[in-house]
Amino acid sequence: MDHKIDTYGILLNPEPEGGYTVTVPALSGCVTYGETIEEALSMAKEAIELYVESLVEHNEPVPD
Repeated sequence: MDHKIDTYGILLNPEPEGGYTVTVPALSGCVTYGETIEEALSMAKEAIELYVESLVEHNEPVPD
């Protein structure tokens, strides 16, 4: 895959009940969660990979 997932910016938001929600503004609807910052970042990487993979499989444009 030619798309570099590390180029997507993320928003890491601490949740009042604990943990972190991660959103990817360039990928509408790409949201994940982790109990720690490290887990949230790992989950974000996986979510971005799967999101981009799905776009490619469906011949949809992949945002830069």
